[in-house]
Amino acid sequence: MSTSNLHALLSLLMPALRINTLWIWMCMGASSLAMAQEGPQTQLPRVRIQAGMHVIDAQVAQTPAQMEVGLMHRKSMPANEGMLFVFPDKQPRCFWMKNTLMPLTIAFLADDGTVLQTADMQAGSLDSHCSKEAVRYALEMNLGWFKQRGIAPGTRLNMKQP
Repeated sequence: MSTSNLHALLSLLMPALRINTLWIWMCMGASSLAMAQEGPQTQLPRVRIQAGMHVIDAQVAQTPAQMEVGLMHRKSMPANEGMLFVFPDKQPRCFWMKNTLMPLTIAFLADDGTVLQTADMQAGSLDSHCSKEAVRYALEMNLGWFKQRGIAPGTRLNMKQP
């Protein structure tokens, strides 16, 4: 079925539910990319995040496809590197570690950069790690990065464009 035929079919079937077919199509495309992605994504835009005296070099995942792949397939990551997930709106967010080869710690962040909570995530785990509050930002770092540097809930991180 062609893209235009699928779009037309969805437009006919879904108006009562008011589902944005473009959003559905984007998500379907993101799933295809994640399934086809065999290597790590390392060429995303970057942002510098100041965490007290520490500077994080974070890749920015902001499209559905970038977020779905995340840090999958990476065997290692430099100590002060991470991935910042930027969502279009605030909602409770859940992450898992499918196809992620290294353990990570995730920090869920308030709009002002304040750490709301952290969670340790084991490589390859399908367990869900969810924010307790609605958030727009999540930052993944190597396992234990936040704890080793004394960064806990209540700490404010400052984001700067490189």
